[in-house]
Order: sequence, then C-alpha cells, then structure tokens
Amino acid sequence: MPKKHCSLLFCLLFIFVNAGCDRGGEPSSSSAQPSQPAKAYEGTIIALGNSLTAGLGVAEEEAYPAVLEEKLQQSGYNWQVINAGISGETSSGALSRINWIIAQQPDIVILETGANDGMRGLPIRVIRENIRQVVHLLKEADIEVVLAGMQMLQNLGPDYTKQFAAVYPGVAEEQGVILIPFFLKQVAGTPSLNLPDFIHPTPEGHRIVAHTVYPFVVKAILARNSSQSKPTKGASLLLTSYEKTVALYLR
Repeated sequence: MPKKHCSLLFCLLFIFVNAGCDRGGEPSSSSAQPSQPAKAYEGTIIALGNSLTAGLGVAEEEAYPAVLEEKLQQSGYNWQVINAGISGETSSGALSRINWIIAQQPDIVILETGANDGMRGLPIRVIRENIRQVVHLLKEADIEVVLAGMQMLQNLGPDYTKQFAAVYPGVAEEQGVILIPFFLKQVAGTPSLNLPDFIHPTPEGHRIVAHTVYPFVVKAILARNSSQSKPTKGASLLLTSYEKTVALYLR
C-alpha cells in the first residue's frame, strides 16, 4: 500500500478508536445513573373515539387512555397509549381522519365510536358501514383493532336500540377483530360514576372503563407480538432467494 494511503488509514483508525473511548476515568453526565434516558416504548396504541375517549369534564391524566397506559406499564407492558378522542365526533368523523391515524403507524387502535350517531338517530346502515370501513382500513394497514361495543337507551324505540347494539359484534365477527362487548360496563346508568349530564364518566368511571378495556388490549398486544415474531411471506421468499444466491456463489 502506498505510504500516503497507509498514513490516511492510520489517522482515520486513530480518530475512530479515540472517539469510542471515554475522555477520563469518570463517567460522563449522559451516562450517569440518575440521568439515564427512559426505556423506549415497546409499542403504540391509539385510542380513537369521541368525548368518552377524550375525557370530557375530567383532566387528561384522568381519562381512560392515560389510566390504561399506567395500568399496562404497572403490569409490565411498556406501551404508549395516545388519546385521539374528539368530543362530538360521529363514526363519519372517525372515518374522515382514519388516514391520519394510519400515518401515525400505531400497533393497535382502540375504536370507540357510534354513540353520537345513535343519540342523533342516524340510520343504522350508515353507522354500520362507517365502522366497518374504519376497521377494514386499519386492518389493511396491518394494525390490530379493538372494537368497543356500545349500547343505547331505548328512547328511540326497542328496534333501533337492538339494531344499534348488534352493529358492533356483527362488524367484529365479519372483520375478525377483538370486541369489547360493552365499553361502559358497570359505568352507564350509575349516577355516582357519571358527571351531572349522566353521559360522561367521572374520574372513577374512567378508571372502571380502563379496567374493562385492559384485558382486551392485552389480548391485542399478545396477538401483535405473536404476529411480529413470525417471518412474513415476503421475508421468507427474500431469505430463500438469498440462500440460493449464496449456495451458487460457494459452488
């Protein structure tokens, strides 16, 4: 090797080795124990919904998504839960922003929508189709979906109430996603767990909602982890092609 190239290589090697060494015997402030960076999240969950998710009337940290994140982390699941609730939103509103949700690349989406549709007496077929499309688009983007089932009071008649409640298990079965039978289980109809409007949960009500949602989200996390541990079809084909190329080269 020419001397000029050899000297240049030696200098680069010297810089590289010294850059990797600590300057001095004491650890730097960035490596000291008290200032270690927080552990990276293992995955991301987006809670997509209306005011029941947004936490109307309670503090952000009291809304069910924040309580759920805390409960998950206490159980050893270091997952982030993002609150994407918008007060007053209908199922058509959820559908209109689904591309933005997908662009955030979440691992799991908890879909809570349709209550405002039902309160306004919107056609069941419209509600069903909107929810079906949202779930379908999320699945197409390889996102695990947890669908929150809702129920309505019978102020619009028993037929409407029955058809509304049937939307959620119907979509969940058709699309093959996890269903929470009733999102507001043990909360709806209990005055002490709802604000004076008798619609939105109190902080304690949100804690119960988080407890209700928790096992279904854990099921989604386990399903997600299982699917990611298996090589995809494309990855398997790529590996096979690579192995064949190496075998030909080694002949």
